[in-house]
Amino acid sequence: MAKVCHSCGKGPSFGHSRSHSMVATKRRFDPNLQKVKVLVHGAPRRVHVCTRCLKAGKVTKAP
Repeated sequence: MAKVCHSCGKGPSFGHSRSHSMVATKRRFDPNLQKVKVLVHGAPRRVHVCTRCLKAGKVTKAP
């Protein structure tokens, strides 16, 4: 499953987890994606959309 928003293209970003001794291990920050039925070119389709795009109304939900 692609961890990319259909509307804005937001994907995972990467960083480090820091332990108590400050040892850095790689980790990834995934966007908050929801599987939503939206209208794509007039047809309803289930796509992954980030919550920021849902809140801003950048996609039109299909009934």
